[in-house]
Amino acid sequence: MIGIAVVSHSPRLAQAAVDLALEMVGDGGPAIAIAAGAGEGVTGTDAFKVAEAITEVSSPEGVLVMMDLGSAVMSAEMALEFLADSEVPVKLTSAPFVEGLMAAVVRAAGGASLDDVEREARGALHAKRTHLDDDEQPEPSFDVGPVAEHAMEVTLRNPHGLHARPVSMLVKAISAFEATVTVANIRSGGPPVPANSPTALLGVGARQGDTISIAAAGRQAREALEAVGELVRGGFGEVETTPPPGTASEQSAARPDARPSKEALSSGPLGVSPGLAVGPIVRMPDQLEEPVDAPELSEQERSEAVGRIEAASAFVAGALMDKAGRVSGPAAREILEATALMATDPGLIGDACARVTDKGQTPERAVWAAVGDIAVVFREHGGLLAARVADLHDVRNRIVAELLGRPAPGLPDRTEPYVLVARDLAPADTALIDPAVCRAIVTVEGGPTSHTAILARALGLPAVVAARHALEIRAGSVVIVDGTTGVIVVDPTDEQVVQAEQESSRVTMFDGTGRTKDGQRVQLLANVASPDSVAEAIKAKAEGVGLFRTEFCFLDQEEAPGIEEQVRAYRRVFAAFPGRKVIIRTLDAGADKPLAFVSEVNEVNPALGIRGYRTAWRRPELLDTQLQAIAMAAAAETADVGVMAPMIATVEESIAFAARCFEHGLRSVGVMIETPAAAITAGDILQTVDFASLGTNDLAQYTMAADRLMGELALLNDPWQPAVLRMIREVSRAGIATGKPVGVCGEAAADPLLAAILVGLGVTSLSMSPRALGGVAKLLSSVTAQQCRDAAASVVAASSSSMARAAAVALLAPGQLA
Repeated sequence: MIGIAVVSHSPRLAQAAVDLALEMVGDGGPAIAIAAGAGEGVTGTDAFKVAEAITEVSSPEGVLVMMDLGSAVMSAEMALEFLADSEVPVKLTSAPFVEGLMAAVVRAAGGASLDDVEREARGALHAKRTHLDDDEQPEPSFDVGPVAEHAMEVTLRNPHGLHARPVSMLVKAISAFEATVTVANIRSGGPPVPANSPTALLGVGARQGDTISIAAAGRQAREALEAVGELVRGGFGEVETTPPPGTASEQSAARPDARPSKEALSSGPLGVSPGLAVGPIVRMPDQLEEPVDAPELSEQERSEAVGRIEAASAFVAGALMDKAGRVSGPAAREILEATALMATDPGLIGDACARVTDKGQTPERAVWAAVGDIAVVFREHGGLLAARVADLHDVRNRIVAELLGRPAPGLPDRTEPYVLVARDLAPADTALIDPAVCRAIVTVEGGPTSHTAILARALGLPAVVAARHALEIRAGSVVIVDGTTGVIVVDPTDEQVVQAEQESSRVTMFDGTGRTKDGQRVQLLANVASPDSVAEAIKAKAEGVGLFRTEFCFLDQEEAPGIEEQVRAYRRVFAAFPGRKVIIRTLDAGADKPLAFVSEVNEVNPALGIRGYRTAWRRPELLDTQLQAIAMAAAAETADVGVMAPMIATVEESIAFAARCFEHGLRSVGVMIETPAAAITAGDILQTVDFASLGTNDLAQYTMAADRLMGELALLNDPWQPAVLRMIREVSRAGIATGKPVGVCGEAAADPLLAAILVGLGVTSLSMSPRALGGVAKLLSSVTAQQCRDAAASVVAASSSSMARAAAVALLAPGQLA
């Protein structure tokens, strides 16, 4: 396989582009090295870095060098001079950076030559030009090889036809056979194109429902056809054979029991912040329109325009930081501060300025285009990056508005109660919502990890995301929004409105003792993220702390904090709960919480890598120092302190952790159950420790093989999934058999209905956001322990998450929206 060197002014852009390209081929891709940036935090390129990258991926088959713009080309040319004595063939290509890199990686993974890969990369814009009917560019010619010996016709079933991922799967599949395969779109009547060319396949323009003709020649022609046919008939893994029944959806009728459409069943909406609200719809004001193309700026005008971009970005960043200083709550403040940093990101602003300097674009057009390119990469990469596109667009709109002398985009100016509906919400907007006026939030886009979801929960506002048809609801229409189930009832009856208003206005206070209706005790504890969040837990009358996260001590630090610093922080929390339970979790770094001094920058799969307790494999002294600090802080206070390790997967790990705790004088030791391995062996693990706590967020992620940061997988990544509930049942049974307490500290504990199911399964304590304590306590106090057990048995026996929820509602809360 050839090697690929990626040269970019921005390390972030380069890494995102490489990650996107590698998604197309999985583990079977070519060697790739990145040469990006001109030093720590400096945008630019460095010829020495380029030479090192080429050397790193050198292969007898050659190296292809992808470059983004400007000085990247000159740096690459200079690097070749440094490597003049090398016998490895190297090609610099003029291919488009993102599209070309994806095409090159896919074709190289199939074993193509350096010349063929470079040709493929250069033609990578063919599909886009064809789609946009760009007649100014000549169409590439394709060699379709020998006359076909075998052929077949198949119909595309997957929703978006031959887009990037199906194309990469097809190219990879046929590379395993000695055959030449072609594909033609019968609908369009276009000529056949080679199936080993991703850019040619994308140019076919085949959509869902199109019939494509597949032909093959060569020794393994039949086998190649079978492989392609199997991919197409299987919908490239993108087709659900049976949409999950009963998923909550927007209701177009006036009844909460109206049946949702098949389309809505498969895509949401999702309740992401619990609660019930009623009010008239108010839409977010329309966003700025894209600036039109204008005549090129003169050389004199360009310098001034660059200065205007830099000034506007600095102004926007300052305004966002000012907002960050005015909001209440650490979540809103941190998100606004991060968005402010984005407004002055050197890669983004540098690209916009380069468009002015090199192309003569107007400042507003340059900013719009620069953000657009980065947003494409973020969106196609998926996961947490895709969730940040709304933040990028917010920054773009604010900078462009400043450049045009217009007011910054923002919330509607209202004094009467309303339900806010928007395509998506920027963090700067969500953070400034007044919960006294805005009753609920509904967005067309977003997922459970979006800033809308995070901040809505922090504000205590019901919120529903992924409500695809929300903007079709007439402005001013009264709606009922259920942030737990995701149901939106449009134009409800008067009786429904009265009932919903009574429910939403009822403040449920927790009296400090969790119990069922017949008196069975269930400890209701609080999750605490830092000493600063203790006050809210005390105000909510939490019985103690079920999860004290310690990452706050370590994040944003170049080196681990010392013992004294940790002792001071831990004592503040222990002191707030004298004589009461406080479960402190050791460092849970890795995956979505990387630390500079622990995490590998280029870890292939962080979610399955060195995270949680596993970080002690690399840095055992970090764990020993932390355990010593916990022991010292616990000795200085009177709280009933227990310590637990995250991401335990084996009995050997639990034994080793318990031994280390005992060495430091810690006697109440537990583990987090977050993996199927730990759930299945919970009986053996609980023989070695004093308690276990279920982290349902990660348990759902690993049980369902669904990244919890990806909004697209939200329906899978759901604690109501029967497979997840059965894992919890196994752990609870192990707790009962060993006489050891089992708690839940994940998001599942904050769902009142699910909390009752967990109690019915045998869970002894529930830990959650302090805001959720009242609702959970209220539901538990309305049902008996036997009702919880009966409901748990029915829910665990369900065959889908929607059926599980429906069973819980029917048995525990009849009449609730579901």
